[in-house]
Amino acid sequence: MNDAAPDPEQYPLPERRSNRPVTFAHRIEFVVFSVLMGLFRLLGIDRASALCGRVMRFVGPKIRPLSRRGEDNLRMIFPDWPEEKIRATITDVWENLGRTAAEYAHLDKLHIGGDNPRIVCADAEKVAKVFETHSRMVFVTGHFANWEVTGITAKQMDVPFGVVYRALDNPLIDEVIIKKRAAVATRRQIPKGMAGARPMIDLLKDNYSIAFLADQKLNTGGINVPFMGRMAMTAPAAARLAVRFNLPVIPISNQRLNGAYFKVTNHNPIAFEPTGDLYADVEALTIKINEFLERDIRTRPEQWLWLHRRWGKRAKG
Repeated sequence: MNDAAPDPEQYPLPERRSNRPVTFAHRIEFVVFSVLMGLFRLLGIDRASALCGRVMRFVGPKIRPLSRRGEDNLRMIFPDWPEEKIRATITDVWENLGRTAAEYAHLDKLHIGGDNPRIVCADAEKVAKVFETHSRMVFVTGHFANWEVTGITAKQMDVPFGVVYRALDNPLIDEVIIKKRAAVATRRQIPKGMAGARPMIDLLKDNYSIAFLADQKLNTGGINVPFMGRMAMTAPAAARLAVRFNLPVIPISNQRLNGAYFKVTNHNPIAFEPTGDLYADVEALTIKINEFLERDIRTRPEQWLWLHRRWGKRAKG
């Protein structure tokens, strides 16, 4: 779609996080991770996804710190839900997380074409239409279904793009995930945080679009805006880039259909008229991005990652 972008294979991969030394515990986790990835690869994508999903339906709810946080989040956002529905939803969340973990061993099997297409790409013409007038854009999505699927889809649509990602706590596993993502989606991976500001601008100069998982909490550098009816510290980077460089913001929905099959839906650009006040414009556009995410979360709450502390310990309305 964008012939002006440089050869993506010429870019070095980001280094694994250097601010966290590799510990003995990290090495043990890495051995377990490697064994599981090998096992999942041998099982095949469907059996691995189903098996890990079933295991996490049983094990996940027993990990009380995370499950309790997810349940508390659901109670806050859906105060009218009965306890049975809250617990059932968290169990479904754990299944989706388990499936996603197993599918990391098979990201190369996820395609929008071929004999067994596992990704349905809806409304791709909307992105193509935007490319008629813009050489680059901002994509926003969240931690839905298997969140790597959106990047995989973008690459298979020949969209030159980079992605902003949060480095994993384990540097050894983080390095493996970076390489897997590079193989199926993009080598242009920018770590979340202030250190990523310059690489984002470099991406835009190379006529690359930028994709954000825009649903995570950000304290340092974040702005406090509504999300799901509550105030939440939110990363403004997607909106700030869009306002500063006059870029369209394309929301992307990602849905798990059945097992290891997915539907990615491209939406029209978010309607937004800048006023010239940078701070006010960034805040207003960030709110609109949150509103898109909220609609998808409310439509399929069991496919979103409720387990992180999105609203902090004392969320206020």
